[in-house]
Amino acid sequence: MKNQSIASRVFRRILKIIVYAFVISLVYLFACKWVMPPITIMQLSSWLSGYGLQKNYVSWDNISVNVKLAAIAGEDQLFAIHNGFDWKAIDRSIDNNHKTNNRPAGAAASTISQQTAKNVFLFQGEGVLLYIRKPVEAVYTKLIEWFWGKQRILELYLNTIEMGKGIFGIEAASQHYFHKSAKALNRNEAAQIIALLPDPKHLTIHPESAFVAFKSNWILRQMNNLQGDKNVHQLVTSIK
Repeated sequence: MKNQSIASRVFRRILKIIVYAFVISLVYLFACKWVMPPITIMQLSSWLSGYGLQKNYVSWDNISVNVKLAAIAGEDQLFAIHNGFDWKAIDRSIDNNHKTNNRPAGAAASTISQQTAKNVFLFQGEGVLLYIRKPVEAVYTKLIEWFWGKQRILELYLNTIEMGKGIFGIEAASQHYFHKSAKALNRNEAAQIIALLPDPKHLTIHPESAFVAFKSNWILRQMNNLQGDKNVHQLVTSIK
């Protein structure tokens, strides 16, 4: 009985800590609708790992339309209309993830909203960490869809995602690769930066990796295709 009582107290204490942490994270989530996150777990991890930390947050209006369009074209073409999840992509990836990669169902089908939830609130990780993260990521994805909206999600995505070794956000990437502001990036430059995202620690623009050359050309074609989409056009050309 005594052991059961101790176990019960420990369980209640752990549960209380989890509840408090979640409530604090909700306050932080609401604040991030208007305020940029001071630092993320992934940025801190990069710094502690010796990659350094370059970041320089910029507002929506100081990010080139080319970058916004390239991100949607390259990472999530249904971003303007989905509810946070691309269910068709998840369905397509379920068998492949489960059978060949031993990963959670749909792990390879992350939308911009899911990536933003991970980048701002959570962490990278494979194996057990991936199984732990994915359900929590889904909760935060729905919350930011409800409370932030598409424009803010894309703004924070482009400010917090890793775009090179220790390089976080489009402004730091733009200055590093092209020595100009994010607002001045042309279509080719924007496509090249977005092409780095699958593996920003190993892919390069100078010299241009074979994958980046291939992917950036593909992104440019997708950008041309998406220009006629009224939902995408309205989102990327809107002024905050």
